[in-house]
This record gives sequence, structure tokens and C-alpha cells, in this order.
Amino acid sequence: MTENRAIPEGWNFDNSYARLPQLFFTRQNPTPVRSPKLIIFNEKLAASLGLNDQALNSDDGGAVFAGNRIPEGAEPLAQAYAGHQFGHFTMLGDGRALLLGEQMTPMKQRVDIQWKGSGRTPYSRRGDGRAALGPMLREYIISEAMHGLGIATTRSLAVVTTGEPVYRETELPGAVLTRVAASHLRVGTFEYAAEWGTVEDLRALADYAWQRHFPEADEGENRYLSLLREVGKRQAGLIAQWMLAGFIHGVMNTDNMTISGETIDYGPCAFMDAYDPATVFSSIDVQGRYAYGNQPYMAAWNLARLAEALLPLLHDKQEQAVGQAEKEIAAFTKLYQRHWLAGMRAKLGLFNEEAEDEALIDELLELMEKHSADYTNTFRTLTLGESEESGLFGTGEYVQWHERWQARRGRQEETPDFSQQLMRNSNPAVIPRNHRVEEALEAAVEQGDYSVMERLLAVLANPYAYSPEQADYATLPEPSSCPYRTFCGT
Repeated sequence: MTENRAIPEGWNFDNSYARLPQLFFTRQNPTPVRSPKLIIFNEKLAASLGLNDQALNSDDGGAVFAGNRIPEGAEPLAQAYAGHQFGHFTMLGDGRALLLGEQMTPMKQRVDIQWKGSGRTPYSRRGDGRAALGPMLREYIISEAMHGLGIATTRSLAVVTTGEPVYRETELPGAVLTRVAASHLRVGTFEYAAEWGTVEDLRALADYAWQRHFPEADEGENRYLSLLREVGKRQAGLIAQWMLAGFIHGVMNTDNMTISGETIDYGPCAFMDAYDPATVFSSIDVQGRYAYGNQPYMAAWNLARLAEALLPLLHDKQEQAVGQAEKEIAAFTKLYQRHWLAGMRAKLGLFNEEAEDEALIDELLELMEKHSADYTNTFRTLTLGESEESGLFGTGEYVQWHERWQARRGRQEETPDFSQQLMRNSNPAVIPRNHRVEEALEAAVEQGDYSVMERLLAVLANPYAYSPEQADYATLPEPSSCPYRTFCGT
């Protein structure tokens, strides 16, 4: 008789965050759900993590991703943190999420595995600790689209339905998302330590963040000043990527700004259609604090909050500590601008630099705003070298700009073919269009049909392919008198 042995799932936990001072977390098991069902599983991501997709893409895997079964070596806990939410400081923490543990990958990388929607924690703030299916699928779609675009992001490993309803404005199907991140350390984690911990707690957190995310960086004379500088570098690059892709995060509170430089929390996010710096999708951002054009300024504001939290570690004298921090915030703004300008040059096929480039870029953006031109498709059209007679492309202003742009491209050594390839590598043919995302969510949530979402994910996996099947996903939605709105899903 053949012995029936379970296939190892591949978990390889080493939970360093759990070794921080107790101030930073509460050990907490997830609340089991009634009837877990694995509905989507990221096989490629699982393989990169060293996980066995054969073992986990199953009912047993569904039990793990729902929190009904805790793998060996995991140490579930809820992280404590604070945050400035729309400018107002408050105590927060994982209100509906648990850190399962830290997976050590075959490439010797350390990543967090987190359940989102796994039940109440001490930080739930009167919430039910659960998540609805629609928002969890939205996070799966957008986070994987961001990965395809080459933008630093948390990833989505799996979504499980719970067989239990959650109640928001209406009754909705419940779900748990399994999220993968370089870590879940946030600006708000440091704000929490500065407000409710000791200086030694703050130092322990800062040392931990440095060793986890910047072990190869130069410590200089002060590790903690270098930590602020390195976080600023990563955020400058990240926010520039958001802006270059037309991405609007929607809720840039300090608890949603990671130390690692990854995009986190895909609640009211969306991609911009018609170019307008004032674009806001989030239903709760009534003042436009986190509008598309404000994102670089809000990142600097958030970085300033991190600097404030680190002041006791920067210098014994507050005045000198503040002076050092201010220099780093100013450096962030300049670095962001350099990243953005370099990215815009690439989007226009420019390899070298000229003094008038910024004016050329600004003029195009002004024309796009004036004529409500679609952001992504404008650069797609330029990349393909197509000629259109409608909208922006049919105006004399655009023709004059186009002539100046072509003359600018002609003043570089690289051939037009190399220039076009640079543009193809810098301008996505497709993004997760809002109407396509909603189409996929409606089919999944209302009809239990995940094929629409699967086709969308396949197209978004390689957005720079310019393949024939992507053409339909580049089309714009029908005009509507109702502005598109997104919601947090909390």
C-alpha cells in the first residue's frame, strides 16, 4: 500500500518583526471563517517565493489564505502604528490585517506575508476586521498591474471568499486577500514610536528598518539621518513613477507611505484618463488633498513627518536636528524632479538632455489638459507614430509642438528606431482602465465569473508589449455625465 504523504507547501518563516519590542505589535490569531474558497492564486508569485503551487492551489491552501489554518513557523500578529489621515494625527494599527510571518525566498529575500480581512484586532477601532470581495479583487488587479508596469509595489498572492457576508452600505460577500510586501514598515510606524514609545524603542525600530531595507547603504556619520535620506530616495523614484504612469493613489496618509519605497494600500486608487492635474477619484478626498498633481508635495509632507519622528536620533540639539531634516526634505524635492524629468524624456524618446526639454514637456502637458486628451493614449499615439485628425492631434498648436519635438529628437545621436524603442519601453500600451476594472469586478462579485478578470490580468501582465490583443483594452469608456468615483472598501 502506497503511503499518502502531504506535499510540503514551501513555507520558510523567519519572523524578525516579532523580535522587536512588544510595543510594536500584538500577537493575534485570525478569526476562522465559515467556508473558505480559493478563487484566485498567483502561481508565478508563489513560485518566486519558494511556495509549492500544487499544494497551495487547493482547498488546503484556501484554509491557509483564509486564516483557518496557520502554517508551521508562522507567528501571526497585528502591527501597531499611527498616521496622519488627511492631515490629522491618530492612533491606528492593523485593524483588519495580520502579519502571518516573514517568508525567506530562494533568492534569500525576506518578505512579509499578510492576511487582509482576517478579523478583529485590538486596533480595529469598532470595525468588524473583515473585507469585502470587490475591494480585495481591486487590490489584486491594481497591484499586479503596477508590478507589470515596473512600479515598486506590494503584491497579491491569493484571494479567498469566506462564505460569510460583510455589511457596509449593503450586504457584501466577504473575502481575505494575502498580500506580499518587502515589509509593512510605514512612516506611521515611526510616528507611533515617537509618540508612545521611548527613545530606545524608536532607535530599535530605526535600526531594524536600516538593517532590513538599507544594509548596503552608506551610514555616514549618522545612521538615522542616512535612513531619512534613503527613504527619501526611494520615495522620490516611486512618486515619479506614479506620475509618469498617470496613477492616483487616492489616500496618501502617512500610514500608507512605506519605508521600503513600495506602493501600498489600493483602496480608492485609479489611473487617470483625460490629463488634468486636479483629478481626484476618491469619494472621501473632497478637498482634493491627494489629487494627481499634489502627490509629489504630499510625499514631501509625509517625509517631513518621518523626519519629525526621527529628530531625537538626528542630533542632541533640536535646532541642529531640524536643520539636518530640512536639508533632506529639500533634497527629496529636487531628486523627485530629476526622476520625473528623466522619465518624461524617455516617454518622448529623448536620450540626452537639453535646457529647453522641460519647456517642451510642459507645453505638451498644457495642450493635453486644454483639449482633455487621454494621458496614456497620447503617449501611445506618439510612440506608434500614428496620425490622428481629432482632438488634440488635429490642432495647429499640436502640429507646431510636434515639429519642435521632431527637431529635438533629430539633435541626438541615437537613430529614430532607437528613440521609438525607448518610447515603447517607457509608455504602456495599456493600463487598468477604470471601466475595465469595474467590468471585471462586477462579473466576479455579481455573477461569480472570474474569466473577465483573468483576461484583464493577462493583458496587464506585459503592458509594454503593444500586442494586437491589447488594442481593445486601450479604448476609452463611453462618455458619462457621472464622474468616476472610488471608495476605500473599509
